[in-house]
Amino acid sequence: MGDSPSQEQIAAARAYEALMVPALFGQWAKTVLDAAGVRPGQRVLDVACGTGVVAREIASRHAAADLVIGLDPNPGMLAVARQLAPAVHWRQGVAESLPFPDRSFDAVVSQFGLMFFDDRIQAVREALRVLVPGGRAAIAVWDALDRIPAYAAEVALLERIGGRQAADALRAPFVLGDRDALAALFANAGATSVAIDTRPGTARFPSARVMVEADLRGWLPVMGVVLSEEQVAAILEESEQVLGPYIASDGTVVFDLSAHIVTATKA
Repeated sequence: MGDSPSQEQIAAARAYEALMVPALFGQWAKTVLDAAGVRPGQRVLDVACGTGVVAREIASRHAAADLVIGLDPNPGMLAVARQLAPAVHWRQGVAESLPFPDRSFDAVVSQFGLMFFDDRIQAVREALRVLVPGGRAAIAVWDALDRIPAYAAEVALLERIGGRQAADALRAPFVLGDRDALAALFANAGATSVAIDTRPGTARFPSARVMVEADLRGWLPVMGVVLSEEQVAAILEESEQVLGPYIASDGTVVFDLSAHIVTATKA
């Protein structure tokens, strides 16, 4: 079962599911599963599953939740995932040491987790280890920051008021944006038949303030950065001006962003 979550972890996971999944993550679940070639009756592992958006898509698509396992190190994420989809198997664990035997799964998927693994090469090796021969892995990472101008603008705002450490925390999700470096990572892990498909998406937040405050109070503390209330207030004060080009007539923030979908087949 893993560790018991704290109330703070559960609250953070609920906020993540309520805001970040519809704003950013939900749209990619189908893309990742299509890339993995997931078919009915297959055993599928979702690594770094968070609150389970990809695992839920698999279960709804194939009506076989008992064949789906979602794995995440965060007990709060798993608690919320379990509430949303009790029929899926949820396990606590890390990508670098998957708690499953060799050749356990027909497909392994991971959406926007690889950037944060302590040992990315080992994580890819583990994904390949638990695949059956001919099995397929599909892993999504964000494109480079300089190709997602809205987040580049927010990073610049954070650096100006919050400092380098705060800005680096928001840069972290985009560190695998270089396609050549990404291909090399998978090659070094022993992956073969590697393909990288860069796909367009759209981010939608209720407002500039909601988008930025979610990063300041949600994401930065996860990365070990806690700003003063004065810094938070100053950043939020400027958020609408900085994100002005992306604010629609109804006040929502809408902008293009892209992701790399990496696929590899086990020999």
